[in-house]
Amino acid sequence: MIISFEGIDGSGKSTQIKRLLTRLDLLGKETLYVREPGGTAMSERVRDILLDPSLDIHPFAEMLLFSAARAQLVKEKISPFHARGGIVVCDRFFDSTIAYQGGGRGVAEPSWLESFQLEVTGGVIPDRTYFVDITTETAESRLNIRFGEEKAADRMEQAGGAFFERVRNAYLTLAERHSERVCIIDGSGTENEVENAIWEDLSLYL
Repeated sequence: MIISFEGIDGSGKSTQIKRLLTRLDLLGKETLYVREPGGTAMSERVRDILLDPSLDIHPFAEMLLFSAARAQLVKEKISPFHARGGIVVCDRFFDSTIAYQGGGRGVAEPSWLESFQLEVTGGVIPDRTYFVDITTETAESRLNIRFGEEKAADRMEQAGGAFFERVRNAYLTLAERHSERVCIIDGSGTENEVENAIWEDLSLYL
């Protein structure tokens, strides 16, 4: 099984991934955690480029870099583990490209991006995707608390409120279009409330 988590920066998805991995471990499930971009030696180098705030990267180049890192991750880590029957938990997958580079950057139409991403992943699609949804105002508040004045945000986190509003809207549209796979989770609640909402849904598929 492949489970992916999506959301705008500050949504709390990474916290929920840690909680889910703990639950699955207690059940004796064999799991693999991967993050995007990253997860392999090559993909981590691409991550450094993509998140470097000093670089001015063209939106289409950005999309291709994310896709290259993803292709390597699928080939090297996700597909082999999935083939052995393990549960792969992804901190972002190709829906991020559709929302961020498609909705946020306006790189291409969602239908083209979806087709391209299926080529990138060799047809690998998450069995269940959790979009942890929060408003851009909530996201901005959380990021301000996270970084304060001491630590600069990375290149993606510096994109601004209007960008993240477009990304969020793209996620909501995507969730409606793929409601059989994407589950919208209200991320405004407490960590326990969000965790329970995710588990209530996922337990139906395990």
